Amino acid sequence: MKLNEIRNNPGARKRKAKLGRGSSSGLGKTSGRGVKGAKARTGTKVYGFEGGQMPLHMRLPKRGFNNIFAKDFAEVNLGRIQKAIDEKRLDGSGKIDLETLKKAGLVSKSRDGVRLLAKGEIKAKLDIEVAGASTNAVEAVKKAGGTVTTTFKRKVYLNKKGAPGKRQQRRAKSAEKRAARGG
Repeated sequence: MKLNEIRNNPGARKRKAKLGRGSSSGLGKTSGRGVKGAKARTGTKVYGFEGGQMPLHMRLPKRGFNNIFAKDFAEVNLGRIQKAIDEKRLDGSGKIDLETLKKAGLVSKSRDGVRLLAKGEIKAKLDIEVAGASTNAVEAVKKAGGTVTTTFKRKVYLNKKGAPGKRQQRRAKSAEKRAARGG
């Protein structure tokens, strides 16, 4: 093979159809677009239009709600932490936080931190620092002789005067009542 013999495989390059080059070409006059209407014009396409039939996106039922303000926590169960300690992937003697959980492969990614859940048993005495934890998980860790510190703080939105808004004031009041009750 010589340099002047190099070419594409047969059928690798398909020639673009030449439109509007006379009626004998088969693609003259309307260039294969039919006659008139929005679809015959340049730059227009009716997305989702199904010829007057009720479009699919309108036929299907709408369900659920996607809360854009929801917090995105990575969830870790106590059983998985205990298993990682037993397999020597996680050192139970030091402080366990997001970075150590990532290194151990228990957490991949999360926007707002890690939430500790109570599924499984914990035997090791641990010092855990996470964004949030369920009450059962906190009780289980305390029963094993460890501690749980939660770091997540809900953002406080201020009004024009610099004071918390009505919703935040209500939330703070209910939190004070809960604390007074011991809950």
